[in-house]
Amino acid sequence: MKVEAEAIYQSLPLQMVTLAPPPMIADTDDLDSAMPAEMRNWLVRLRLLEGVPFANLVADTELLPEESIRWFYLDRQWTDALVQGALSVGTVNSDDRTHLAAAYPAIRDELDNEERNVRRRPGTARFGGKVDAISGFVLRSAAVSGWPGLHVRAFKVEPNQGNNARYKEDDPNRMRLLRLERLAPAVLLCLFDGIPKLVHIEEPRQGVQFGFDTDAHDDSKRVLKPRDKANFSDLVHAPVTVPFRSGTGSAGVVDIQELERRLAQIPKTGAGDGLDAGEYALQLVRFPYRQIWGDDDGIEISDAFVATLSYTRLVATFKGVH
Repeated sequence: MKVEAEAIYQSLPLQMVTLAPPPMIADTDDLDSAMPAEMRNWLVRLRLLEGVPFANLVADTELLPEESIRWFYLDRQWTDALVQGALSVGTVNSDDRTHLAAAYPAIRDELDNEERNVRRRPGTARFGGKVDAISGFVLRSAAVSGWPGLHVRAFKVEPNQGNNARYKEDDPNRMRLLRLERLAPAVLLCLFDGIPKLVHIEEPRQGVQFGFDTDAHDDSKRVLKPRDKANFSDLVHAPVTVPFRSGTGSAGVVDIQELERRLAQIPKTGAGDGLDAGEYALQLVRFPYRQIWGDDDGIEISDAFVATLSYTRLVATFKGVH
């Protein structure tokens, strides 16, 4: 795992909400089709786990604790069985089941091709070929509720631009998203068209943000990374510890005058001559945080995976011992 920046998020309770289905841009032509377009679109959404109860996606809340992410591959046999089960509702006798069994290969192939067009933009050409593999993640974090418009980008290769890669959605090196939806205020589900090499999750860039960073050695402290007044570049200095006012009712209030004196010790900040509102903004503006996941060659599985639920606790739980 590679981290470019950190953010402090407050934990929120997990709860389910009903969300409107995402817009479907699918083929509506029923000619030469194994099923009507409305049924095909519904089954495609089912293939992408829309409408599947959350308890069937995450069997236990301890598998998805607060501030955690879980990566997975989608079992195509499982989703095929899900579609077959939905279609079997319309079968009454053995003749119906025989007819469905004969028609299912064509239905499956049609759904394979249609999956790639679920998030297709209106007016663009249809995507051809079927999805060979589907992977994704479930993220439970206060970041999801705090920033509903989180950006998710997945790449097939390690970009030459490193952390600054921002390929357009139609770039062949950028993977398409088959589904990106909040299942609950603090839970985000994402499905990829394939298996990514690198994934970026980033705060939205719709506005300017002001604030501080967390001290790398003490989560209770806040630090300010000073910037050069002349060209806005970061200065190679130890971060400045942010002072807060003391006294009743002043918790969390920054001591601006003391902060200015501390910045004045770094000449290039310009604080030695006094800072006006614009110059303070220059120092306090924060870029969106980005979390990066990628492959680490040569890592040991014992280092990458650490069990958080002990066997003894599982035994006690299933035996009814608390």
